[in-house]
Amino acid sequence: MRGIAGVALPRGSFEPSPVKTTELLQDPTREEAEFLDKLDPKRLPQHLAIIMDGNGRWAQRRHLPRVAGHRTGVKTARVIIESCSRLHIPCLTLYAFSLENWRRPQAEVEFLMRLLREYLKRELPTMQKNNIRLMFIGRSEHLPQSVRDDMAEGVRLTSGNTGMRLILALNYGGRAELVDAFNALLDQARSNGVSDFKADEQSISEHLYTAGLPDPDLLVRTSGEVRVSNFLLWQIAYAEIYVTQVLWPDFSRARLLEALVDYQKRERRYGGLGSPRERTAAGKA
Repeated sequence: MRGIAGVALPRGSFEPSPVKTTELLQDPTREEAEFLDKLDPKRLPQHLAIIMDGNGRWAQRRHLPRVAGHRTGVKTARVIIESCSRLHIPCLTLYAFSLENWRRPQAEVEFLMRLLREYLKRELPTMQKNNIRLMFIGRSEHLPQSVRDDMAEGVRLTSGNTGMRLILALNYGGRAELVDAFNALLDQARSNGVSDFKADEQSISEHLYTAGLPDPDLLVRTSGEVRVSNFLLWQIAYAEIYVTQVLWPDFSRARLLEALVDYQKRERRYGGLGSPRERTAAGKA
């Protein structure tokens, strides 16, 4: 299982509720309420992608072991996932474990695998409650069998949910995804006896792990690092990028809302000039 199959978003399956933006989150703080007042629920990203960076530095600054940062980072992920679901953001992709992360000390990698299994077992009831559909992208065949079993169970149990799509990128690399997509295209061409095969953007997109999902509108990276770290290289071609100095364990609901408000201030032109309406909306946000 390398990618997602059959995940086209059903029409009308995720329409925002007709409520005030400030009512979307439970018990907002004053700071959160101020950001919520600035948000236009009709202009939220259809797909938010997050590079969750800074767990190790968060722990180091507190003279704690790195695993403490990872555990706190999982708690942050829980808050952000639930918040995005309540805000009716259709898709959320979290960069959980990259192909390069295998270079870390073995003890840390083993801990991360255990932490992932704990998370999946503990959070599935909450996902069901919030109507979240769980998905995975990456080369999962190289993960431990116990992890793959838990992943498959999570996908199976939430497959009927119609709310937010939560996509966890595990053993993922953007270049590897493109290699797998091209190999799949070549295999398809060979099996069909096509000798003059030519790839185009549509055929490549249809063979990516994320086939059937919208490309991210907004990419958020925590910890202040200004790079995309081999994450969704094809899909973020036109994404807005928001970098915050906040380390992932400290990335709160307020910081999420702050990123969304900043996103709505931007004028998305896709190489053109944008419509007068879009320019006006961006200027007023």
